[in-house]
Amino acid sequence: MPGGGWPRHALTEILLEHYGTGELKLLMPALARLSHADEVHPVASCGSGEAGWVAWIAPPFQPYPPALLQWGINLAHILIVHPRPGIEALWAAEQALSSGNCAAVLVWSEALDNKASRRLQLAAEKGRSWAIAFRPLEAATQSSAAALRIALSAGERGTDVRILKSRGGRPVSVPGVIHDHAG
Repeated sequence: MPGGGWPRHALTEILLEHYGTGELKLLMPALARLSHADEVHPVASCGSGEAGWVAWIAPPFQPYPPALLQWGINLAHILIVHPRPGIEALWAAEQALSSGNCAAVLVWSEALDNKASRRLQLAAEKGRSWAIAFRPLEAATQSSAAALRIALSAGERGTDVRILKSRGGRPVSVPGVIHDHAG
C-alpha cells in the first residue's frame, strides 16, 4: 500500500463484485494486531483509538469465531452490531468511530454515499480509528472522501486488487494478491 500500510485514522473503502472475494482475508492480519493492541500497551492505548475493539456493523454473514481465532483475532475485543437496514448502520459506525474506543470499525451499508463517507472519515479522525466500508463495485464511479479506495475482483490466480484512490499514491492494479491456497 502507498505509505507502507493501511491508512490510520481514516476511511478505507473496499469495493466488491460480491462478498467472499477475499476482502476479510486481506484485512485479517491488521485486524488481529489491532484486536490485541491494548495488551501490548494497556495504559498508552487508553483513549488513543488503539483500544483493541474491532466493531463489525451490519455484517452480511455472521462472523465465524473459530476462523477469527485462527487468524489471531482476540474474540474478547470483537463487537458485532446488527442495526436495522438503511442509514442506522452508518449512524452506528459513526458513533463507534468517534467514541475513541475502537481500533477499527467495519461497516456494510448500501446507504453509503459521498456525504456519508465524509462523516465516517471525520469520525475516524476524531476517534483515531480505522474505518473500513464495504461497497458494491458499481460505487467506483461515485465520489468518496475515503483516504483509500480499493476494488477486489476474482482473477485467474486469486483475487485481483485495484487501488483506485490513495493518499500519496496513484491508481494501480495488482493481480492474484489473495490466494485460497498455497502454491
